[in-house]
Amino acid sequence: QVQLVESGGGLVQAGGTLRLSCAASGSPASLSRIAWYRWYRQAPGKQRDLVAAIGRGGTTNYADSVKGRFTISRDNAKNTVYLEMNSLKPEDTAVYYCNVEAFPGLYWGQGTQVTVSA
Repeated sequence: QVQLVESGGGLVQAGGTLRLSCAASGSPASLSRIAWYRWYRQAPGKQRDLVAAIGRGGTTNYADSVKGRFTISRDNAKNTVYLEMNSLKPEDTAVYYCNVEAFPGLYWGQGTQVTVSA
C-alpha cells in the first residue's frame, strides 16, 4: 500500500506560477516498487487527463497542452514528486491528482485544487 498526499494548489492569476508536491508514504517494500509518478487533472464536467509523468530513471512525458510550461521532477530519497507550473492559463483550472504505479497496484492522492483567474 502507498499513501499519497498532495499540496501546493491554490488560486493564481493567469501567467502566474504554482508548484505542486506529492509525498508518498508506505512500507519500504511498497515505496521501492514505485516505477512511475504521474500527475492528472480533472476540470468540472470533464474526464481526468494525464498531465505529466516521470519514470524511475527520470524519463518524462507531458501532455501537449502543458509542454514548455510545466516541469515534473522527483526526489527519490524523499519519495516525492513535484509539478512546477509556469505561465498558467485559465484553462489549467482543475483538481490535480497524483498517481503512482507501484506493482501490483495503482494509487491516487486526494487531489488539490488549482484555480487560475483571467
